[in-house]
Amino acid sequence: MKEEKIIKQVSVFVENKPGRLSSVTEKLFNAGINIRAFTIAEAGDFGIIRMVVDDTDKAYDTLKKAGFTVSLTDVLGVEVKDEPGGLYNIAKALGDAGINIEYVYAFTSGGDRALIILRVDDINRAIEILEKEGALFKESVD
Repeated sequence: MKEEKIIKQVSVFVENKPGRLSSVTEKLFNAGINIRAFTIAEAGDFGIIRMVVDDTDKAYDTLKKAGFTVSLTDVLGVEVKDEPGGLYNIAKALGDAGINIEYVYAFTSGGDRALIILRVDDINRAIEILEKEGALFKESVD
């Protein structure tokens, strides 16, 4: 099923000023939530913290109750060999199919695999294309 290949990402909109990341991560720490992957994008006076956590619903509720503007977004987690060309192969397959990658972030834990988090404009079609390429999808980031 395609739904099993989709990861829920937590996005938090914050002012771009000292201490905001600390405030967000403190709330997650106090709730016992582990951040598995994250990125920050700034847009002038504000920023967006995007993250994959080990308990999405709890993170959403915790941050919402703390007064943050929070949303959930469907993203894909694709595992690749940690070697040159991993991202290229994904980007080429999606680009050739006319699927736009809105943003991407990735990480590796020092092993032979890397995990790429992708937000695309047509997630179901992206899954179809990447399945044909033999992509390994992650339902969670662990």
